[in-house]
Amino acid sequence: MDNLYDPAVIKKILSRHGFTFSKRLGQNFLINPSVCPRIAELGGARPDGGVLEIGPGIGVLTNELCKNAKKVVAVELDGRLLPILSETLSEHKNLKIINADVLKLDLNKLLAEEFDGMPVTVCANLPYYITSPVVMKLLEDRLPVESVTTMVQREAADRLCAPLGTREAGAVTAAVRFYSEPEKLFSVGRGSFMPSPNVDSEVIRLNIRKTLPQVADEKLYFKIVRGVFTMRRKTLLNALSGSLGIDKAAASEVLKSAGISPTARPEQLRGEDFAALCEELSKSGAAH
Repeated sequence: MDNLYDPAVIKKILSRHGFTFSKRLGQNFLINPSVCPRIAELGGARPDGGVLEIGPGIGVLTNELCKNAKKVVAVELDGRLLPILSETLSEHKNLKIINADVLKLDLNKLLAEEFDGMPVTVCANLPYYITSPVVMKLLEDRLPVESVTTMVQREAADRLCAPLGTREAGAVTAAVRFYSEPEKLFSVGRGSFMPSPNVDSEVIRLNIRKTLPQVADEKLYFKIVRGVFTMRRKTLLNALSGSLGIDKAAASEVLKSAGISPTARPEQLRGEDFAALCEELSKSGAAH
């Protein structure tokens, strides 16, 4: 169905199925016809590959993905949308819809079962409240995918794509940059949705790293990242000592060995700084 961008058509379909928008699920459906073809193209949908879509809504992006990819598997949380998707996407035989919470799925198993070794990318249109948990699951599960292309609120895009060492950076930024190389693709105004949200959005792509950065202890690396960013307004000495329970004298020695100023703020650290800090803490055993 190619007229899914028409608000009048959408309203008729939703009304016929007795569907009402859920604020709790952050539902906003795209009505700008220029957006989804670009997401499908930039998201890597191609004739020999598969796409895992998260949150198909009424199927606007799914329609474009199915036109371009060999196979699409769409995961939708809201069961009320399933009969609507059956209607709007009935022409596509290369589509499978799964009614599930993506955060509870074994995605590695799903990809192995559904895509039979073909190259896979992920496309998603994520509501603000669930952006970070879904992005982190996709990255931490170490999925055999080439990239994750998603539309998020602009503020989230700034945070996810921020360079480490800048004020916008946080724990999720460090994690995103550990597993991928993020980039902003294009902006999407609030008028592109129905109902219209109060903020603008941004489409970003996380290009998954084939080789992860070398760190002494990956678990410790993320323990440091999460710990210091919970105290991001404090000096690094106080943040490290307070969040990891390390004696200040020991924390000061570790920072000195890593070549990091104890008066720096967590948001000033770059990836190599976190790696050096992890190396020195691992040697000292102070954080274990």
